[in-house]
Amino acid sequence: MATSINHAGQWTKIPVTTNPTNIFNKWTAFTQSQTDNKTLWFLLSLVFQGVFFLPLPALLVYYYNAPALIVVITLALFFANIIAGMGGASIKTLLKLFAASVLIHVLMAIICIL
Repeated sequence: MATSINHAGQWTKIPVTTNPTNIFNKWTAFTQSQTDNKTLWFLLSLVFQGVFFLPLPALLVYYYNAPALIVVITLALFFANIIAGMGGASIKTLLKLFAASVLIHVLMAIICIL
């Protein structure tokens, strides 16, 4: 008579491998969870950049005498987001590009104002 107590696989040790919790693994998990919301992130990045970042070069150049290179950087980042979103880039690329553009614009504003 066979019982479940005699099951050989019950007592074998399987090494447990866990991914260390770091910022890269959290970012990867977040981007994979947002795959269904790709269009939302594309539109959010366009609206956010259109409202906050496209007027920023005019403000910085006019009031703080910033170089005109800021206009080129802003337009390059804006059109890169448009091309990536409409060209079918992955969600990981869209989110990285959006985060990079936010970071670059914030740094440009801080550098020009100070």
